[in-house]
Amino acid sequence: MPSANEPRNTQKPGGWGTIASSDVSRRTFNPIRDVLSRPVQPLATPKSTKEPISLSIGDPTVFGNFKTHPVVVEAVEEAVRSFSFNGYPPSVGVPQAREAVANKYSHPLAPLTANDVVMASGCSGAVEMAISVLCNEGQNILLPRPGFCLYNTVAGSRNVEARLYNLLAEKNWEVDIEHMESLIDENTAAILINNPSNPCGSNFTKAHLKAILAVCERRRIPLISDEIYADMVFSGQVFTPTATLTSTVPVLTLGGLAKQWLVPGWRIGWILINDRNNAFAQVRQGLFALSTLINGPCAPIQAAIPKIFAEIPDSYLPTLNMQLESHARILENELGKAWGLDVITPQGAMYVMVKLNLNMFADISDDADFCHKLKWEENVEILPGECFAYPGTVRLVITPPRDKLRTAASRIAAFCERHRK
Repeated sequence: MPSANEPRNTQKPGGWGTIASSDVSRRTFNPIRDVLSRPVQPLATPKSTKEPISLSIGDPTVFGNFKTHPVVVEAVEEAVRSFSFNGYPPSVGVPQAREAVANKYSHPLAPLTANDVVMASGCSGAVEMAISVLCNEGQNILLPRPGFCLYNTVAGSRNVEARLYNLLAEKNWEVDIEHMESLIDENTAAILINNPSNPCGSNFTKAHLKAILAVCERRRIPLISDEIYADMVFSGQVFTPTATLTSTVPVLTLGGLAKQWLVPGWRIGWILINDRNNAFAQVRQGLFALSTLINGPCAPIQAAIPKIFAEIPDSYLPTLNMQLESHARILENELGKAWGLDVITPQGAMYVMVKLNLNMFADISDDADFCHKLKWEENVEILPGECFAYPGTVRLVITPPRDKLRTAASRIAAFCERHRK
């Protein structure tokens, strides 16, 4: 990670010296982007000439097998052709979009109005705004381990300490509640959860969410609930919006179009302000203020949201979830036969997490070494657990076509066999 303590500007007589970058920029580090940008270092074994297969980035559009519904495209076309959304939108969001999002996600136990919605530049933009509005420099925020690395990236760039609470692999990645609560002190500004989870592919039960909320209630800590994979769960699973389980804990719920509607490049997300007791009065104004930094995300895409929500058939999401589950089961079943791997059954989202039994390999030192050698020898790219602060594991994306998943799993199994003790 880059140092935030490098020298400031240096001057040279009669010429330009070195212009130092800001502290914020030097504190900003995204481990996934770092891993993917590293050159593959040569090994003694010959480099694979096989077709490359990437199971590293959670973008369902890469291979073209997952396409958004035609209504989504039509909605954007209509918004663009109307010529009504070519100007600056309100920074908090296009009114029609805020109303549509509020209507879709409002619940009798967690009612929302348009004024409770702030639009963002993707769910990553929503993450940035939520952490920025709740946390000051020198405070701390509780984040999941393993967890999506952007949370740590945003916190670190703002000089907010990231305290990582453990998720328990043996319990389908449930939170270690005792460990979570032990990390809280007088400087804890917020707790963040991600459900369904990237990278874990897990889905919390209602009872488990209530246990998390009980910690927030006892310690008076607000909750950020990243629900970008809301409703994207597999057979036998039920997704529960966190905010529907409390009438007291203030919750910022994060979401967006990227995953469920298969358009991550459109960069539209939102924050839902769930606040029954006006605890977030200042936070609400803070979010409105932060929204002015970019004067709101893309107006035509926002304007398409009412049609998208109203006209996509009810069969769309169950069909998508069935497709995703079939892909997940391919990896689970095939990798479950491989030497030295323990696959943790995914319950939703777009990922499979695999534990490496490193003591069963002859010459694999850690998860990064596993991924490096796999890419060199088999031309399969996956992410090491170090990206998610959870060494000894790897994450695989399930969205490539089924034939590529089978091929990738076969190559991984051959790799494991080749390196077994």
